[in-house]
Formats: sequence, structure tokens, C-alpha cells
Amino acid sequence: MTTLEQDRTNTIEAADRPMSGLDRCDSCGAQAYVRAVLNGSELLFCAHHGNKHEAKLRPMAEVWYDESHKLTAAV
Repeated sequence: MTTLEQDRTNTIEAADRPMSGLDRCDSCGAQAYVRAVLNGSELLFCAHHGNKHEAKLRPMAEVWYDESHKLTAAV
């Protein structure tokens, strides 16, 4: 396995890790709640941008990890 293939595999395997306040939306910088892995690269989105891009990106994504339910969970 090449280094590039190993990096891609590691990214996909790590894609299910819980998100934190340090994860920021690639579109606007807000806290990210959605992680999409495409071609071994991560894209992070806030709930708004995740919803906006989901229909186009989800069919192509190797991983679509969505924690946006945390926004409506009872405190």
C-alpha cells in the first residue's frame, strides 16, 4: 500500500470520531457538525452548510458523518 493510499484509509477510518468545538465549518467558520470524506479528504460543515450541500455531496462521499442532532437535543 502506498503512503497516499494509507493516508486515505486513515482519514476514512478516523471520520467517525466525535466532533468538537475545535472543528470549524470550511464555508463559514462556525462550529462544524457534519464531516464529509471525499477522495480521502475531509470537508467540515456547520449544520446549515451541511444541509445546503448534502444532496450533491452525499452520493459521492465515502463517509457522511452528521452530528447536527446535537443542536436540537434537550439540555
